[in-house]
Amino acid sequence: MNAPAELLKATELAPSIKILLVLTFLGLLPAILLTTTSFVRTVVVLSFVRQGVGAGQSPPTQVIMGLSMFLTMFTMSPVVEQIKTSAVDPYQAGKIGDMQALEVGALPLKRFMLRQTREADLKLFYDATSEPLPQTPDDVPLRLAMPAFVISELTTAFQMGVVILLPFLVVDLAVASLLMSMGMMMVPPSTIALPIKLLLFVLVDGWNLVAGSLLRSYS
Repeated sequence: MNAPAELLKATELAPSIKILLVLTFLGLLPAILLTTTSFVRTVVVLSFVRQGVGAGQSPPTQVIMGLSMFLTMFTMSPVVEQIKTSAVDPYQAGKIGDMQALEVGALPLKRFMLRQTREADLKLFYDATSEPLPQTPDDVPLRLAMPAFVISELTTAFQMGVVILLPFLVVDLAVASLLMSMGMMMVPPSTIALPIKLLLFVLVDGWNLVAGSLLRSYS
């Protein structure tokens, strides 16, 4: 047996450890999908849209979650393809070992997260751990990149949410002022504002604008 093959075999994990890692990964998979992909920003922004329209549970939560998942899969498809090309295919061909496949496969995902992470959020965790600042993005460990990415995603999602809610707020204020000036204080403003907001949202093709803004924010 040649030296590279012996080295590759030496880096292989025992079957019992592989099973343990796979079961652990499956248990953490929902959390990983929530914290390392575009799902957080997408679902928060879509929730702001529903809240701004004020149509109660329309669209239902299941629709919001489903649309968020489809938009996330579309956004993350280039990253998944990079992971498949750089880690999965060589591992299935027996060219790299288990640990090397994990390290190589994590790089595209980490680079995606760092592109969307603000420097201030990343520096927060470096200051908390007193670690020296990295020289290159690849030097950032996942344990620091992941929480910084989530905070940055929430910040960006709330910024987009403010932009989305402002037009709806203007409509609510205008309707409330109009009803008060007409002496119709017993009429709930939401009764009049809801159809107006729905009409405006449909006229500007709101769902297309929101989905397009989310996709462009990751380009």
